[in-house]
Amino acid sequence: MLLLNLFLKKLIRSGQLTVITSSGRRYVYGDDRDSGLKSTIRLHTRYLPWRLAISPELALGEAYMDGTLTIESGSLHELMDLVTGNIGWKPDNRLNANNARLKRFRNYYRQVNTRGRSKRLVAHHYDIKSDVYASFLDRDLQYTCAYFTDENVEMDLDRAQRDKTALIAQKLLAESEHKILDIGCGWGGPAIHVHRLTGAQVTGITLSKEQLTAARGRAEREGVADDVEFRLQDYRDVSDTFDRIMVVGMLEHVGLPQYKTFFRKLYKILDEDGIALLHTIGRADGPGITDAWTAKYIFANSYAPSLSEIVRAVEQTGFYITDVEVLRTHYAETISEWSRRFDSARDQIIAEYDETFFRMFEYYLKISELAFRNIGHVVFQIQLAKKQDAVPITRAYLANKLPAPDA
Repeated sequence: MLLLNLFLKKLIRSGQLTVITSSGRRYVYGDDRDSGLKSTIRLHTRYLPWRLAISPELALGEAYMDGTLTIESGSLHELMDLVTGNIGWKPDNRLNANNARLKRFRNYYRQVNTRGRSKRLVAHHYDIKSDVYASFLDRDLQYTCAYFTDENVEMDLDRAQRDKTALIAQKLLAESEHKILDIGCGWGGPAIHVHRLTGAQVTGITLSKEQLTAARGRAEREGVADDVEFRLQDYRDVSDTFDRIMVVGMLEHVGLPQYKTFFRKLYKILDEDGIALLHTIGRADGPGITDAWTAKYIFANSYAPSLSEIVRAVEQTGFYITDVEVLRTHYAETISEWSRRFDSARDQIIAEYDETFFRMFEYYLKISELAFRNIGHVVFQIQLAKKQDAVPITRAYLANKLPAPDA
């Protein structure tokens, strides 16, 4: 317990964490005078304190999954709010993982994604039964940040996701005569909705067989299969050209070593007068690393880039960056609703899979939400064009009222 004791004394400066060891000994860290956040956890094995001290990110998630760590008071959300709130995005915080240069070096080379590796890693997360995702996503199965147009964010998730897709269509200045490529199309909802909003022909590509089957099935059922096509295809293998390209929640899986390849490919397949819109999780605090637990259990090749890392790659392609918008708390509110829905489906998920699987996804959703609330995660929307005049010189064109959610 010695190492963990030293670690937690440095970490918990705001709020109060109580740790009960397997022998019943109680340790208290911090106080609850300022933030009021309090949590009590019990460690059920004698070796867990050592694991938590040596590899806290990985060991905490694993211990919650296998039940060797239980929460005695408070909720998982409150525990992770306390922990991430103390990590925080603070330049003077020596515990901030982004200061670890060696970890960033290892993180970079872990993201080398060949075509075959990319397909295997996508299958790991997405080729599970769609009913897992249907239990917490909106009706379009959009697994990306929604756009809450009401300041109080008391908005229906389906409406907020449709408004996100409509905003992307606006930024693409998409019209009926355009051919649009959707890279990383998911289960097809955004591609179909963009077609319904604009009349444009849309081609969606994915590396997930499960998503491809679902997307094609939906296009057939809704009678749009002639105008909305879905392919099982790597972006590197796209050879036809498009008037518009949308990349929503996919850059996180490209991998830093492939950024130059990715943006050069976008440039090559985009028409001379075309527009591309990139919607991606990003870091407000600069280049960093993917935490060990997420890399092991959720997205083995995922990485949320900083704006500087994206821009550095774009600058080498010939693209103009014609607009940048930063969505800050939108994703936290999105994941909060996902988490609420997933918790409500607890019995269904455990019956279909098991308790460990449920705890894994529960933990993943909680830490994801709090990454956006406490440790500098945001969403970037970056508009790209080959020509300076491909988009209007002011943002007035975005002031038009968003379409109704079922438009």
